[in-house]
Parts: sequence; structure tokens; C-alpha cells
Amino acid sequence: MFELSSDQLAIRDMAKKFADERFAPNAVRWDESKHFPVDELREAAALGMGAVYVREESGGAGMSRLDATLIFEALATGCPSTAAYLSIHNMVAWMIDRFGSPELIGRVMPKLATMAHLSSYCLTEPGAGSDAAALKTRARRDGNSSYVLDGVKQFISGAGAADVYLVMARTSDEGAKGVSAFVVEKGTSGLSFGANEKKMGWNTQPTRQVIFEGARVPAENLIGEEGQGFKIAMAGLDGGRLNIGACALGGGEAALAKALSYMRERKAFGRPIIDFQALQFRLADMATSLEAARSLLWRAAAALDAKAPDATRFCAMAKRVATDAGFAAANDALQLLGGYGYLSDYGIEKIVRDLRVHQILEGTNEIMRVIVARGMIG
Repeated sequence: MFELSSDQLAIRDMAKKFADERFAPNAVRWDESKHFPVDELREAAALGMGAVYVREESGGAGMSRLDATLIFEALATGCPSTAAYLSIHNMVAWMIDRFGSPELIGRVMPKLATMAHLSSYCLTEPGAGSDAAALKTRARRDGNSSYVLDGVKQFISGAGAADVYLVMARTSDEGAKGVSAFVVEKGTSGLSFGANEKKMGWNTQPTRQVIFEGARVPAENLIGEEGQGFKIAMAGLDGGRLNIGACALGGGEAALAKALSYMRERKAFGRPIIDFQALQFRLADMATSLEAARSLLWRAAAALDAKAPDATRFCAMAKRVATDAGFAAANDALQLLGGYGYLSDYGIEKIVRDLRVHQILEGTNEIMRVIVARGMIG
């Protein structure tokens, strides 16, 4: 498990080369201009990164969850925000491929795999974040041919730009058992979007409310059966948490590399600051924390690939540890650069801003602790 195969090394190297050439040189500019790099995302998809762990017969790359963590960590060294959007798109594509009908898969997946169509995941609401089962968006059956959706989703990455929205909506009042999953396509009557949110980070992807006001959705756009939506949402989040953890590690590694480069050049008291043992210890701790988190992330990915009964618990552990480690490494790197770390030109402050939200999304790290504890006490 701790030795990657030659194929996996090639996959990681391919993603890192792409990140170095297409993401890294543009990341600060994209952040400042709030540019959503759709062209570059489609270039990534042309290399198989638009549907990494979707089945090949559905147009995906058919890779493992461990392969996916390698890809997203590598991509995030170039731009954590852009890599994170790509990870969310992959999560949506997998959920449709895993739980959708053959007709829905055949109609939607080819364009998702190439990223000719972009996707968004719509679970969180203004009043339902960590308590996702309390969501209030409703889907009312209207005859045999359609559902009518009403409600608001909050903090939706890619909203407005995306073509496909995977939406969790309530079809009955039975708590988690009353939630169903739908594909809502752009252009649907009654579908609209809020203003683009002003955010601390993640500025290379739009974030808006998604609003449903009598939005009529064909019945064949139901994913699975009525009442299965919450289970589908949680299954998607297991892999999504691995992906976001991997993006956090990539950002942390990029920040560490920037700090190393700077410390070799910066002099204080007559010698490069990298010669000071106290600062060397800081670097060693950063590298050790990132490596420990990576080991747990790979362990969790292997459990998910194996469909192990404790996979959800391991995914929660890995997400919590990896996102904490990635943010801490970026924050420490900023400190090591001193005042220069605070300037946008050096790129570290962007990484700090981008990675802060990784401790919140795909389930807050407090909720990750709840999941782990529940797995322990039964």
C-alpha cells in the first residue's frame, strides 16, 4: 500500500506536470480576477480527469479512489481552489454513474466526462448545513411525468456556470428517509441563482445560491428511488472527503516548497535562514504532518476501494487530519516568509485562504469527529 505502482506514479506525474504548466502560472491572477478557468478544466478532462473514478463504459477513466487522491493532490499544488472544484465535479459524476438509471447515465455522463457540461452538488441550505437531514427543499410529484421543486440551496460551488445540478430534495417528511436525489439541468424553468458570493478564498470558482421556484424536473431525472437521496448523498461524500483532503495536502505541499525556496535565498544575521536549526525543526514538523496525513488518506482510499465496512469512518478521519495538516502547513509557511508571505505575489497567502474552507466543507471537521465517535461507540 505504501509503494505506488508504476502506473500510479505515471498518473501522479501527469497530473503534476499539468498543474505546473496550466494551473500554477495562472493561479494568483485567476484568484485576483475571480476567473473560473473552464478552458483549463476541460483540458484536464481531456486527460481523463473529468470523471476519474467513473466506469469506463460510462465514459470515465475507471480509476480507483487511491488514484484519485494522487491526482487531486498533484493538481492542488498548482491551484487548490481549481482542483477542489474539479473534485466536486468528479463526485457528482460518480454519483450519477453509480445510482442513476441507464437512460440518465447515457444522456448526462458523456458531457460530464469531457466537462463539456460542468456540474454542481446541491445539498447545503441556508438553514441546513451540518444537519443535512433537516433540509427543506421540497420535490412534489406532479402526475407521472415530473416533479416540482421549491427551495434554496446555499454555498453551491460552480452555481450559475454549471449545466448539471445534483439536488437533494424532500419528497416526504420522514427525516433522512424522506430525501430524494434529482438531476436538474440548466435552463429548467423556475431555476435561478443568487449573486456570486464574496469569499475569503476559492475565488477561481463561483459560489452562489441555487433557487428553485416551481422548477419542473422530468421524473426520469430522479436518481435511484424516492427516499434514497440521503444515502446517495452520504455515499458521494465519502469519496468527496478524500478528494478535498487530497487537495488540502497538495496546497500544503506547494506552500512548503515555496517556503523552502525562499529560506535558501533569504539571509539574516549573515547567513541563509534555512541554516537556523529552529526553522529547520519547523520545516521537519510540517513535512512530517503532511506525510502522516497522506498515509491516513491512502489508508482510507484503500478502504473505500475495498468497500470495507469501516470505510466511512476512515474517510472522516482522513478528511479531518488532511485538511488540518494542509492548512497548518500553509499557515506555517506564511510565517516562515514573514512579511513577504503576506504579499499576494508569493502565492502563499492565497493557499492559506483557499485551504481554510477545506476544514468546513464536505462536512465540518467537528462533524468528522462525530462520525468517528459514532463508529467507535456503535
